[in-house]
Amino acid sequence: MRWRYLPFYLLLIFSFWFLIIRLIDLTVVRGGYFRDLSEGNRIQEKFIRAPRGIIYDRHRQVLVRNTPVYKKCDAGNQAGRRNDCQVISREEALAMETKGGTEAGRLITDLKREYPWGGILAHVLGYIGEVTDKELDAESLKSLDYKLGDLKGRTGVEEQHEKTLRGVDGKELIEVDAAGSKLKTLGKIEPVAGEALDLTIDLNLQKVAADALEGKTGAVLVSQPQTGEILALYSSPTFDPNEISQKTLEDLEKPMFDRTISGLYPPGSIFKIITATAGLETGKIDKETLVEDTGVITIGPYKYPNWFWLQYGKTDGLLNIVTALKRSNDIYFYKVGEWVGVEKLAQWAGKMGVGKILGIDLPGEAAGVMPTPEWRKKTRGDEWYLGDTYHLAIGQGDLQVTPLQANFWTNVIANGGKLCRPTLLKNQDCKDLGLKKETIGLIKEGMKEACSTGGTGWPFFEFKVQSSEFGERKISVACKTGTAEYGDPQNKTHAWFTVFAPLPAEKSAKAAPADEPELTITVLVEGGGEGSNVAAPIAKKILEEWFNR
Repeated sequence: MRWRYLPFYLLLIFSFWFLIIRLIDLTVVRGGYFRDLSEGNRIQEKFIRAPRGIIYDRHRQVLVRNTPVYKKCDAGNQAGRRNDCQVISREEALAMETKGGTEAGRLITDLKREYPWGGILAHVLGYIGEVTDKELDAESLKSLDYKLGDLKGRTGVEEQHEKTLRGVDGKELIEVDAAGSKLKTLGKIEPVAGEALDLTIDLNLQKVAADALEGKTGAVLVSQPQTGEILALYSSPTFDPNEISQKTLEDLEKPMFDRTISGLYPPGSIFKIITATAGLETGKIDKETLVEDTGVITIGPYKYPNWFWLQYGKTDGLLNIVTALKRSNDIYFYKVGEWVGVEKLAQWAGKMGVGKILGIDLPGEAAGVMPTPEWRKKTRGDEWYLGDTYHLAIGQGDLQVTPLQANFWTNVIANGGKLCRPTLLKNQDCKDLGLKKETIGLIKEGMKEACSTGGTGWPFFEFKVQSSEFGERKISVACKTGTAEYGDPQNKTHAWFTVFAPLPAEKSAKAAPADEPELTITVLVEGGGEGSNVAAPIAKKILEEWFNR
């Protein structure tokens, strides 16, 4: 009978020795491994987000700042760097912290970028977004110690100055109990905040520019001609950098497209500033050169009319360079283009910034197109004809420029012949083009006349500003209007206006002359119509704000 219990005894003996062997394995053979594992479960590494640098305008008004954001993360995600974290309110965060234990261990305090002025500064500042898997594999980011979920600048100043603004994240090594409650801090590396940036932007002017362009598609640029500093840069339509969504990215109106530095357009008659410069600098014209406005120039089957003839059936008679600029006379500039020739015209356009990157400290600047016979042959396989030179001389044809370029070739005349690099950070970098004083003087006089009675810039005739401190003052300005055809089936035209303004009267002896410019404004309204009717009033609002204060 005893033999029937033998299997039971054998099983008992086998189980005993199995447990002994297992115990030896856990405590002796792999004991160190499990002790490390146990310790690791009690020690956690918590990342501390470094605050990004604050961005200010030229008067130290805050343009972008950091605000705390609270996240409830999955267990073990102490960095708050993945999608397994949920944003919660401050009240919920306080409740979790009070409760303690595992719940408190899931709480992360992070930082959120806040843009208090929304779309008004969207194209200047840009926005931030999480680094993606694809970006982590890019060579350009490998050396910067990014991790999945880190925040990185997207467009604007946020992207351009990422290294300056980013800062260095900190770490905290903490010991927790079995419930996940923090017992003590074992070590801590404090985060290093990013550097602050002081931009040249004038927030008040930026607001006026945004308000003046509201409801229109286009761009406004305001700069200081002597330094190249950008005071306002506004593209419309715009977007809210606080709320970037897929809908924003796919919007057919392209609100994220920066028309000030990336948009390419035929400039129309504002290009006559460059044609006049080329004519005077090459000696093909001078102050005595006269051209008779015949209404139309005919070459074979082709006709090249003046705008005044097309609209009213009238001519301007004999014109010199000053009256030609005043009246924006196409016939005069057709002939200047013919005398100078396309090659020299392209050469001078290049010197004044056309067809090249000017180097503004923002990503996405376009170079544009400066057409030449070689360019035409290479891109289209076509020959260049005299009619093409005529079109080029008045800013039409294949010519494509950015509003930024138009603003800065206006600056060349305003500041006495220097092409400055556009900047948002007060880094003055100007090159003297060596223009003759007579060239500058004649073009300034013509532009001044364009904004005087009988010129094309009628909104600025007898331009005056009113302030409580100085009363009514007359401000002398120098301007050029532009109305550019762009092949629209409904014959719409782009409206251009570029103007530079003097020192206010209280800073000079009398009403300030236009040879003491303080700022340059360039306005583009896509498909807006006449430059004088649509773009000029926008520039006028900005100048009124500038001088009234």
